[in-house]
Amino acid sequence: MLATKAQGTPEASDKRALVVLLEAKAGKEADVQKFLEGGLPIVRDEPATLHWYALRLSPTTFGIVDTFPDEAGRQAHLSGKVAAALMANAPELLSRPPSIEKVDVLAVKR
Repeated sequence: MLATKAQGTPEASDKRALVVLLEAKAGKEADVQKFLEGGLPIVRDEPATLHWYALRLSPTTFGIVDTFPDEAGRQAHLSGKVAAALMANAPELLSRPPSIEKVDVLAVKR
């Protein structure tokens, strides 16, 4: 795990989530890692982003998993600074566009 944000109480409900997969260009792996680690301070200021995990799945594959209480929170995050920076930097850092999947959370253990 590269970076994480977790907030809320057991009563907080993680209803919506995003699963994002990123494939780094050859030689850009360290830059993608740095970008993801740099996103943590930004998402800390997003009250509706309950959990945010930046992950490394393989030497070139990275991921983000984040949860939200509702669709409005998810949309706020997708319209926020990290998403804008990701899309702006994707052509330089990634070998293909990010895969961004909107998912519903079925169960949570806290």
